[in-house]
Formats: sequence, C-alpha cells, structure tokens
Amino acid sequence: MTKTRIQNLNIRYYTPSPPNPILNLIHMDRGISLDDDMSVHLQINELRKLSETCGSNTIFEPQSSCEARECNAESVPSAPVLRAPEKKLTLFALRLSIFEKSATGLGTLGFIWATVVLLGGFAITLDKTDFWFITIILLIEGTRIFSRSHELEWQHQATWSITDAGISSFRALRSSSHILIKAVKQTFNPLSLIRKPSHNTREVTQVEHLHVGRWNHSRTPTRTWISSDVPLLPYGKWVFLSRNISKVLYWLQLLSATACVVLSSTRLVNHNYGEVQKGDSDKRNRQSALNIFYALALAEALLFLTEKAYWEWKVIYCKLLEEVNKECELGPSGMVSIKRFFYDAYSRCVNGSIFDGLKMDMVTFAIDLLASSSPDEQLIGARILRQFAISARYSDDTLQKIGVNLSVVERLVEMLNWKDPQEEEIRRSAAEILSKLAGKRQNCLRVAGIPGAMESISSLLQTNRSSGDGADEIGEKNLILDHANYSFWTFNHLGLLILKKLACDHDNCGKIGNTRGLLPKIIDFTHAGEKLLRDKNVAPSQILTVKRSLQLVQLLASTTGATGKHLRKEISEVVFTISNIRDILRHGEKHPTLQKLSIEILTNLALEEEARERIGGTGGVLKELFTIFLNQGMPEHQNQVRRSAGEALAMLALESRANCHRILRLQVLERLIAALEFPMLCVTAARILRNLCTYRGSDCFYLLKGVIAAAPTVLKAIMSEENKLQEVMVGLAAQVFKHMTSNESSIMFERAGIKEEELAKALVQILEKYRHPSAKVPRIRRFTIELAIWMMHDNVKNVYIFKDLGMEKELEGVLETTAELESFNIFSGSVGLSRHNTTIHSLVETALNLLKDQ
Repeated sequence: MTKTRIQNLNIRYYTPSPPNPILNLIHMDRGISLDDDMSVHLQINELRKLSETCGSNTIFEPQSSCEARECNAESVPSAPVLRAPEKKLTLFALRLSIFEKSATGLGTLGFIWATVVLLGGFAITLDKTDFWFITIILLIEGTRIFSRSHELEWQHQATWSITDAGISSFRALRSSSHILIKAVKQTFNPLSLIRKPSHNTREVTQVEHLHVGRWNHSRTPTRTWISSDVPLLPYGKWVFLSRNISKVLYWLQLLSATACVVLSSTRLVNHNYGEVQKGDSDKRNRQSALNIFYALALAEALLFLTEKAYWEWKVIYCKLLEEVNKECELGPSGMVSIKRFFYDAYSRCVNGSIFDGLKMDMVTFAIDLLASSSPDEQLIGARILRQFAISARYSDDTLQKIGVNLSVVERLVEMLNWKDPQEEEIRRSAAEILSKLAGKRQNCLRVAGIPGAMESISSLLQTNRSSGDGADEIGEKNLILDHANYSFWTFNHLGLLILKKLACDHDNCGKIGNTRGLLPKIIDFTHAGEKLLRDKNVAPSQILTVKRSLQLVQLLASTTGATGKHLRKEISEVVFTISNIRDILRHGEKHPTLQKLSIEILTNLALEEEARERIGGTGGVLKELFTIFLNQGMPEHQNQVRRSAGEALAMLALESRANCHRILRLQVLERLIAALEFPMLCVTAARILRNLCTYRGSDCFYLLKGVIAAAPTVLKAIMSEENKLQEVMVGLAAQVFKHMTSNESSIMFERAGIKEEELAKALVQILEKYRHPSAKVPRIRRFTIELAIWMMHDNVKNVYIFKDLGMEKELEGVLETTAELESFNIFSGSVGLSRHNTTIHSLVETALNLLKDQ
C-alpha cells in the first residue's frame, strides 16, 4: 500500500557505544594510536614512509614537478563496481507499486461497474440485500480510493521531522492498534495523559535516548508550524495531529479490505440474487452483473491483502530495511534515512510510472535533502553523504558525484559557517565530507575555488587569542576546551585536515596564505609545551592537532616559486613560529614525527636569507638541532630525524656569516669531524663543514683550523665512494685544504695513505664519468675543478700530472656542456637558489690557464 505500512515494523537492533568523533579523526590520521606499544610501531612506520616519500631528494638537488610536491592526496585505483544496496529497496518499491496499481485499477473498475451497470441499470430490480451490500462495498471502496490518493501526502507530512519518524517510532508502532484505542479514550478523558507510563512507553523512551543522541537538538522553525505537529481539531489532539492521520488511514484501509473480502465472499458463496421470472428482460443479466461486481471487489481486496502480506514478509521476517541499512553502513540511526528513501521511491512508483523509483539512489537522494530548507532533512542528507564518503566501498562513487556537482560543494562549504549548537552534527558531517573530497586531487581546486571557501574553513579553527592592551604587546592564547554541547576540538582537527589536503596543490597554498588571519591561527596550533610533549598520558587528540598543524606549515613552507617565497616570509614573520618549533625540538624526544616535521619547516624557511637569520638568532634553535644531529643514543628508527637536523644546519650555515659564528661558538667542530666516519651522518656533516669553511668570514679562520683533521677521512672517501657522498667530500676537500700549508697537506696525504697522483687521477675520472651535468650530483664537476685548481696552486708538479692524465681535454669538454644546473647551491623544486659567486666557466678558464702557463 502506502507509507503507513513502512511504519508498522518490528525491528530489533543493537545499541553500540556512541562514536567518539575525536577517535574517528585519529584513525583517519595514522600517526596516533591509543595503544602505547602500537604508537611506537606507527611512529616508526611514519618515519619510514616519510623517508620513502622524500626518497634521497633534498633541497640540495633539483626536483621535477612530480617529485617536488608529495602529500597525502588520495589517488587510489578505482575499486570494482559494487551493487548499490538501495537497489533492493527500489525493486521492492516497484513490486509493491505493481500490486498497488493493480488493486487500484480493479477497485476503480468495480466502482464504475457498480455505479454505471448495477445501480444505474438494475437499481430498481435489485434485492434489498444486494442493494445494501453494493452500497456498503461502494462506500468502502470510495473511502479506500480516497485514502489511497491522499495517504501519500499524509505520510509525507507524518515523517517530516526526524524526531517523529525516529528509531523509536519503529518499535512504538508495533502496537499501533492499541495506541489508536487509547487515543479514543484520551479524547473523552484528558486526565489519562498524566497516568504512569506503561512499560512499552518507557522502553521506547529509553531506546530514543540511546539512539537518537542529539537529534533533539535539531533546529526547529520558530515562526512557522511543523506540519507533523499541526492539530487539525481543537479536541482529541492526539488523533487529529497530522502525523497520526496516516495511522488512521492505514487501519481504515486494512479494515475496509477485510470487509470487502467478507461481503463479496458471502454473496458469491450464497449466490442468492433472487429469482428471475421468465420473460422478465429487466432482470435477465442481473445475476452475471452481480457476479462480476462481487468478483472484482473480492479480487481487489485480495490483491491488497496479498500486497500487505508481501510487505509484512519482506520487512518483518526478511528484515529488508535492516539488511540494506547494514550494507549501507549507516548504523542504527540510519534506519530513519532508509525509511525516508524507501518511502520516496515508493511514492514515485505510485504517483508516476512504476519505473520512476528505479532511477533513485542514496547519494542523489542525500544531495537533494542537503539542499532542503528543513533542518531534519539537511541532517539526514549530511549523515548519508558523510557515511558514504568515508566508506571504503562507496567513497569513490560518492565523492565523484559530489565533486562534479558544484552546487553541492558550495552547500557543504556554506555549512561550515553554521555555528549554532543545534546544527553541530550537520556542520561536522559537512566538514568530514569536504575533508574526503579535498583528498581527491581533481577536487582540490574545485573546493578552494568557491568564493569564501578558505574563510569558511578558517571558521572551523578556534584559538581565541585575546587582543593585547596596546600595540606593544600580544594577547595571550586562550585554550578552548570542548563544551558539553559542542566539540570545538573536533572542528579544529577537521579544519586542519581539510587545509592540509588542499595545500597539496600549489595554487591553494597561495590562497591559504592570502586568507586574512589564517596563518597565525595555524601556527598557534603548533604550540606544544614541555608538559604536553613529555606527558605519558597525554590525549592523542592534542598530539594529533600539533602534528596536523606542522604538516600544514611544512607544506606551505615547501611551496615553490614566488608563492613559496611569499609564504615563507609570512610564516617566518609570525613571532611564534620559530619559538614553537624550538620547544618541540627541545622537549619532543618522545615524538620523533613532530620533530622531523619541525626540522623540515626550518629547512624550508631557511631558503630565505631573512628567515635564515631569524632562525639562527632565536636562542637555542642551533643548539637543539646539534643535540639531535649528534645524539648517538637515538634509536635506529629515528635516524631520519638526525639526517633532517643535519640538512637544516647545513642550510642555516649557507651564506650566513652570523650563523657560522654561532655554530662555531657551540664548539661542535670536533664532533662534526667525527661524524664523517658514520655513513648515516657523513653527507650532512660534510655539507655543514664545507659551508662553515666557505662562509665563516676572515675573523673565524683560526677557529676552523681544526678542520684539517678531517682531511684523511675526506681523501679516503673521494677515492672509494661515488655519487652524492663523493660529491660532498670533493667539495669539502676543496675548502679544507685551503686551511693548510704545503707541508701540512703532504702530511695529510701520508696519513690517508694516498698519493697526490692517485687523487689527480680520481678527479680526472670524475670528469670523464660526468661528461654532462647530473641532477643527482649537480655540483660534482664544479667541486672537482676547484680541488684541481688548489692542487696545481699547491704543487707545480701536479700541473704536469694533470696534463699527462688528459685534464685539459676534459676541461674543454666541460666548457661545451655547462648548464644552469651547476650554478646553484640549493633548489626550490626545479628553480635554483643561492647562485655561486664564481661561474663554472670562470673555474674552467682558471684551470686551463694554469695548465697552459706551465
């Protein structure tokens, strides 16, 4: 029949513990675990993943566009096509509508037959019994036709509100016949309202509290009626509420069908329509006409009861709605959504073509509800889309449908601004959907391209830094804790997650940086004090907040081009950025992932000269970086953190005389030289030492005198290693030997057990191997020529050695293959930064002149 039957269910379900949105967000981010042992493994896996993602690429090498930007944007292969669970409901609605329309057709035909043929042609000749039987059946059929045509409308109003059509209604309506009787009594005895509630009522109430949760916080219109609560008459309000009219219509149809079966069967069995005398032409066809009418009435009633039996079998015994709800993974509260979807599909099949309902699907249904002006329908739509978006089985198809519908994305972005506590779940669902949507690369620009999108996402972040009393001070940061009726931290996590995924796109990074007040908000979340970082019982959600904010800042700071330059300037100018990172380096030994992210931020910020000086001038930053880099007690799985610290130090020493002074005052030179012996640290240690030698200034010459002790190690590495390690060692040798006299250099060659002829041969072989610039070792030819020039200046004998080895020919080949790649110390993506003072052409010319002059 109609939707009333949907309510007459006997559905049992379990009551799981309420989901914790914070825990869900933690599971979405794999770096945090509630289990201490597991957290160690996850941190190890995270660090390994970070090292695999970054590979061996650093800012000291150019990176292609595909390598330069790595993030967590989801680009999973398309999953196999799964059958949509809602197809079972649309097919069920189709079959029910066939029964319904067939019964309606037979009923209409019987009504016409009775009014035109029987009452029109045989009204006078009918027996009194048949006349009243026909009249009663016609009245019943007329009532049923009327109730069929209007019941869908009443049912639509009856389920307009979630709280009315909530889970509790399913169990409550099991005894709707008793409720109807009680309602009649209530009409005449209003005092029955204050009687003690029955056990069934208490049970329904308890279930409602367990499952509905915050449904009662849904926003309700204040200036208009809720259609389901409209009292049609001033008396007997329970009966005449519009949401209860459908129940009356349902039982009216059931009773009328039963009456039709009884009356029609009685007359067909008795078959006593009165005698027809011979020659009475007026009564000649009366018996056949009556048989046809009673048969039509019986068939129509039986067809309706068959439909009813089919409905009860599928819903009550086969538990079709429960099965679909389970496959859709909507949880106990999803029964409301399933019921609404089935009702709408059934309505389409009944009111239009029987095939109209087959065109419906849950995602489109939810999208339509999301655009509704009804808060309850918005909530249903948001819940469905959220669950489908996070489901591994349905997320691809769901996100594709949402992503291509710009109006839906705009609606979701608009919902981020809804701060009414009654709209909290809608807002949270919209944020979770957008977080998944932003994880798809093709949707990043669509989300960020919506006017006001960044401002809406920014509204999710709540830091509440108070304004200072004057221009000479900054307000204190006030920690906002979750309110009893509102989860502020959940929205903070979601806001950071959305921004992190959007920041995977270069253009979006610029939009984030240009959004007023957003960068200071993000940096506020990077603050983690000693108590937070060293507390063993710290809430995982707090660490997750710091981690996500650091990931976001790292993505912004690593942006290339003019946008990246602007972002690094803006980030470094926020006065809390570097001090927050220093606290993590100082107290975050239990959180290596946070330390690594913090170090990477410093490394990227140091691409800018002004930021480089700010970092070095912030007390304790250089010291903490050296503490991490030279800490031999760190577990092996944290080696990547030590490498990152070394790269950051090498960057901070680059072209910064002040930072070189600060590093030398820390008295770490001997430990840096010792680090050259460790394979894991030797590359970064060599870079730090070379930059110290190159940019230390003349006043620090004697402070670096001790660097000559590294010469034997460096010479051995040049002779035995290759690729990146060989490059940095050749570059370091070219600087170290400048601090020696000829006698000292001879002694170092003897200690290394290497002759100058052997070194000269190795240098010529390097130029033979790298006849063209290499992106993996872009400076190796430059460093080789610098070392060769020093050797020819140091000892005239080396000039003849180089001549005999064919050095002149190799240098001429270098002149023909030089490239811009060899002109820079560091790279931002594929853009070179920090150009060398001396061009490689000048170095080659100097070397050739030395060879020719001699």
